[in-house]
Amino acid sequence: MVDEVDTQARVVVVDDSRLIREIARDALAGRVAVECCESAEIALEALAREPADLVISDLEMPGLTGIDLLERVRREHPGTEFVLLTANATVESAIGALRMGAADYLIKPIQPDALALVVDRILAQRALVAENVRLRDTLTTLESCRTLMLCLDASELYAVALDLMLHSLERTRGLALFRRGAIPLTDGVSFRGFAEADANRIRDTLLGAKPIDIDSVQAMVVVEETELHGALRSIGIEIGQTLVVPLRGREIEAGLLWICRDERGFSPAEIERAEMIAGHAQLALANAERYSHAKERAFIDDVTEVYNARFLLQATEREIQRSERYGKELCVLFLDLDRFKLVNDEHGHLVGSEVLRRLSRVLQECIRQVDTLARYGGDEFTILLVDTDIQAGMAIAERIRRTVAETVFEGARGAPVRLTISIGVAAHPLHARDRDRLLDVADKAMYRAKSLGRNCCCSAAELEG
Repeated sequence: MVDEVDTQARVVVVDDSRLIREIARDALAGRVAVECCESAEIALEALAREPADLVISDLEMPGLTGIDLLERVRREHPGTEFVLLTANATVESAIGALRMGAADYLIKPIQPDALALVVDRILAQRALVAENVRLRDTLTTLESCRTLMLCLDASELYAVALDLMLHSLERTRGLALFRRGAIPLTDGVSFRGFAEADANRIRDTLLGAKPIDIDSVQAMVVVEETELHGALRSIGIEIGQTLVVPLRGREIEAGLLWICRDERGFSPAEIERAEMIAGHAQLALANAERYSHAKERAFIDDVTEVYNARFLLQATEREIQRSERYGKELCVLFLDLDRFKLVNDEHGHLVGSEVLRRLSRVLQECIRQVDTLARYGGDEFTILLVDTDIQAGMAIAERIRRTVAETVFEGARGAPVRLTISIGVAAHPLHARDRDRLLDVADKAMYRAKSLGRNCCCSAAELEG
């Protein structure tokens, strides 16, 4: 949890008279934290050590005068209010002090009640200004959070939340590590403020050599050392104190934001804004999860509960683009059950549907989680094998063909059902460069496998010539 901060106002009283200092201390006791200084020089040291809300200073003192101190405070501590004490005030001197930035002046001998009244008024005005600033920042933050609610892509949402957090807290460096709910066993990472070479090293470390436990942080916290610090230190990158913000949806989405501090620490107001953004980000994550489920259902085949042809077309287009971007090959397997109509005729369509469901599970066990299995229609299935060349694709196709042939399915009244399958294999970019052509040549290769006697695999290369 983020530590609570003592918000009691701090007042520095500066006067070379011990009596005046004691009167001021007694008058303000219990209202504010008071530090008394016998000279302007000592007061400046006290302000450098710990900021103050208000300075009350005598006008005439040995060394630096009250006017000198006022000039220094306005220049070095612009957020600090200033009240002058004087035994010989004139209209001109009062106006001069106010023009220089003093909030008020008091005439000696000071009256405790008058001093307390002036301090209360100045601090109340200061609190009102601070509250107005806080409300303005809150409204600005709330307005910026609308961007989150418009984001329906969970992986994009983490990057948007990171950008909003950095902008709101006026920091430049941070990163987001998240679990991609739609793709099991994979994480994603986004960077801001790191050099490209450092970002690449961080990505390789966090997604490979030294993965971070995303569930290790349950609440927002400011820390000097975490698992991330150690992982980055191992590759020569120091990030110092960070604000760690966990983000979680209502189901499987989860991520962590790290906001790196600069020369400033994280103020209570900044923590409040960070909590606000995190709250909206988590609502947006839950919304993205619901959207993902709805979209997924539109892409799921009702019978087999694998992807349908609509999803296959989008996935093939996406994987072709990925293949071209990274210079990798992509294999497409077109599968068709041999004489499956006989199963429906002999055992009925309900049994046929159950056999298709069981077949889908068998096929999924033959491929990787990064690959895509879809029911193209009827008893036809398609598999996208990412980062796979034609030789590997043919080997996988043969393994699938053999597995299906060796599997015993259950028919009506427990009767055993044996299936065989014909598979066509085509590769991008070897056999086709666009989606429709790639699917077409894989389909043609499958029909060639049928013509060769069924229960075999055929490469699109056999179609050429």
